[in-house]
Amino acid sequence: MVTFLFRPIKPRWLNLSFPSTLYLCPILDLLLQEIPEDLSAELRLGLQEALVNAAKHGNQLDPKKFVSVRYTRQQDRHEWIIADQGLGFVPPKICHPPVVENPLPEEGCDCGRGLYILFQIFDRVCWNPSGTELSLSKSFNCSQK
Repeated sequence: MVTFLFRPIKPRWLNLSFPSTLYLCPILDLLLQEIPEDLSAELRLGLQEALVNAAKHGNQLDPKKFVSVRYTRQQDRHEWIIADQGLGFVPPKICHPPVVENPLPEEGCDCGRGLYILFQIFDRVCWNPSGTELSLSKSFNCSQK
């Protein structure tokens, strides 16, 4: 008799942290290493928006404060958890794209543009209750590799 014990494979999370900066090219390159080419441009935009929000709005571009990113790939899904050391904000209570009649902010106002981009690009967008940690995920077809 042969017995197999199948344990669920825990995702391997990688960690990255950097001082608050808007120079994100090398960080984005690292975070997008295993992304299918056809998703790379849109995910770069989404991750850039999330990282800029953490560094600029969360940490107020204070170089003494860090942005941390945990990320993993689980079969056909990538996940990122982005945290800042700021005071937080009141996050939306939903984890899926809202229905928006007019997605463009009023002229002269940047408010909401970044959130709209995140909800359009990622399958799941959620914050912790204090608004200092953002979880993003994106699924893709395994045949896209």
